[in-house]
Amino acid sequence: MPIYRIPDDLVFPPVSHAEPSGILGIGGDLSAERLLLAYESGIFPWFSDDEPVLWWAPDPRFVLFPAKLKVSKSMKQILKKGMFQISYDQAFEEVIQACAQIYRPGQRGTWITDEMKEAYAHLHQLGLAHSVEVYQEGELVGGLYGVSLGNCFFGESMFSKVSNASKTGFISLVRELEQRKFCLIDCQVHTGHLESLGAEMIPRNDFMEFLHDSAKRKSIQGNWGELFSK
Repeated sequence: MPIYRIPDDLVFPPVSHAEPSGILGIGGDLSAERLLLAYESGIFPWFSDDEPVLWWAPDPRFVLFPAKLKVSKSMKQILKKGMFQISYDQAFEEVIQACAQIYRPGQRGTWITDEMKEAYAHLHQLGLAHSVEVYQEGELVGGLYGVSLGNCFFGESMFSKVSNASKTGFISLVRELEQRKFCLIDCQVHTGHLESLGAEMIPRNDFMEFLHDSAKRKSIQGNWGELFSK
């Protein structure tokens, strides 16, 4: 199948037209309107600094159902000890900057470009992109960020400067979202780290059905630090 050139109009081709690699289209911008349409349509951007915007819709899709979260015995002990402190939406730009700077084996540079940072900072200002911060002795040592629409959370990236920091933040988020009846967390593409926490592959068609149902739900918009403390 061809890789579609995304027009200036706010439109995407069906996800069924994606290449076997998952690439669906090339071009377009990262406006809030386009990003939200992408997530609602089962599509996400992922590209390097020296590339045009690339849009992806892989099949199968890597997701985590909150009720299927796996927490190991050793991780339960770490959580019980209270080694880390968690907050939400208190340092969004610091988290996304840390995600961009963290070293990842086998990866040259970062896909979190300045354009991406600005785009997600805008979504954060709209109350639709959120961050989880993990602190240890007052220092930001881990975290993650993503987009929330309906009762789906679309994870974008995470970082950890000390062992188990990002896991702690992720587990905290999953538990919060389960309480609020979220149906799934989109992890996009496979990682062993998230698989160990219960994430799994599902057919893209099943993923799209979840998105369809999620679109009927009202998004939990606003500062989650304030909302989750109530």
